[in-house]
Amino acid sequence: LICRGLVSSAGRPREDSWLKSLFVRKVDPRKDAHSNLLAKRETSSLYKLQIHNVKPECLDAYNKLCQEVLPKIHEEKHYPCALVGTWNTWYGEQDQAVHLWRYEGGYPALNEVMSKLLSCLLLLKQNTHFDNDHVVFKEFTEFRKERGNMLLSRKNQLLLEFSFWNEPVPREGPNIYELRSYQLRPGTMIEWGNYWARAIRFRQDKNEAVGGFFSQIGQLYMVHHLWAYKDLQTREDIRNAAWHKPGWDELVYYTVPLIQEMESRIMIPLKISPLQ
Repeated sequence: LICRGLVSSAGRPREDSWLKSLFVRKVDPRKDAHSNLLAKRETSSLYKLQIHNVKPECLDAYNKLCQEVLPKIHEEKHYPCALVGTWNTWYGEQDQAVHLWRYEGGYPALNEVMSKLLSCLLLLKQNTHFDNDHVVFKEFTEFRKERGNMLLSRKNQLLLEFSFWNEPVPREGPNIYELRSYQLRPGTMIEWGNYWARAIRFRQDKNEAVGGFFSQIGQLYMVHHLWAYKDLQTREDIRNAAWHKPGWDELVYYTVPLIQEMESRIMIPLKISPLQ
């Protein structure tokens, strides 16, 4: 993925002031949305990232509830939504749950799900009999109500996949997962994609790359990279090895000024997670 107007950025003399690049950035005019330039064209999947901050005393009950209900939604043929992974944060914010869902078919699939949920809510209010198509939605509606009593806060984002990242598919464990989240400077998403289309090649040796996404709705100019490791020491070894590959240091040098904030979560999958 090479975008005109970005190659000149990558070819700047290394002696240019790095500090200057933090404050003075030229953003070239675009004639297309970055979603059209960066997202996978062969699929039309839309992803939803949910982050729930759970009351500490409720985390066990929350996990138990999720493990009872979420697989039913995942397997329900009338629900065009698949559970990609579900985790508890181990290092990072504590008592936090992270869920990643895939809507196969993009926004129409999301709209279908929302329409069925609203229909279910209406039937509940009217005490109407539920047919087979609505049973799972009835259970999910009740689940959401019970779950809400266990939460301190929650947020979500709608995401697209980067075209050059792996497709997130189920994997066997045991693994720990790292979700690295980057808040980019507005106007730099294409530039980030231009660099990471090359950088990802340095991080494929141990099959650690799970998926890469960028936000469409919610907090904007957000990037999420999802990695899998056998343990923390393996993570350290793999990350250190990247620095011995010619070119990795230069890509890091040019991507760091694009970042406003970054966060790392180390996560443990629940038993029901397709990503183990």
